[in-house]
Amino acid sequence: MVDSATPAPSIDASDNLPREVRVAQLRNTVDMLHMADEIANRGYLITSSELADLMDVNASAVTSRGDNWVWRNWVVSRVRREGNQILWQLERVD
Repeated sequence: MVDSATPAPSIDASDNLPREVRVAQLRNTVDMLHMADEIANRGYLITSSELADLMDVNASAVTSRGDNWVWRNWVVSRVRREGNQILWQLERVD
């Protein structure tokens, strides 16, 4: 009999991966965070698809969030539209 008041233990799929794979994933995450910092520091504007690639989400997930929102350590702001492209700016928040 299972007690419904006791939550089931959560198992992260990455727990089953070899250490080398987990370290490589972490390295990729750090590279992505460095890239986001450089984009913010240099004031680069990026498209919805570029931002989606950076965040590892679908482009529609970026555009459906609105004009200003927080992602990890950055405020993401919709700056303008050029043709059919929406341009976004990242600003670091500490």
